[in-house]
Amino acid sequence: MTEKEKMLAGLVYDAVSPELQEGLQATREALHEFNMLRPSETQRMKEILKRLLGYTGDDNFLINQPFRCDYGKQISIGKRFFANFNFTILDEAPVSIGDDCFIGPNVSIYTACHSTDPVERNTRREWAKPVSIGHNVWIGGSVTILPGVTIGDNVSIGAGSVVVKDIPSNTVAVGNPCKVIKSI
Repeated sequence: MTEKEKMLAGLVYDAVSPELQEGLQATREALHEFNMLRPSETQRMKEILKRLLGYTGDDNFLINQPFRCDYGKQISIGKRFFANFNFTILDEAPVSIGDDCFIGPNVSIYTACHSTDPVERNTRREWAKPVSIGHNVWIGGSVTILPGVTIGDNVSIGAGSVVVKDIPSNTVAVGNPCKVIKSI
């Protein structure tokens, strides 16, 4: 298997392999172009994002500049998606976001995992776990979502939360670590 195939399969892979570095560089080039466009150039922004992302549910989406991701192709967004400023996705594994989701400013979604052992971590070998976000979800500002998390449908995540475990549907969750405080 190539390092990219290992990455996409959730296996341990070499994060600094030339193949993966090429992919990261190509995405950075596209994101540089996207992030430097004038705010009025909405059609060009959508063209770049549709080419970069793995799936967009429709043309009725908006991701405010700046936006950052690692590869883009592992990201899918549903219909009527909105993300505010400074949205960051490390998409070494799939990131799936449903319809009618709203992302506040400074939100980060991580799929990349690293060893806590410093010797092992310094080998630049890592693995990734997917993140899934259901339909009708509101993610408040400055939320961090960690690898392997699933957030159900009809969920609100409070600003500043760090989501380390799955959040069930029809709930409001807040805090660090993020916990359900209310069912809806």
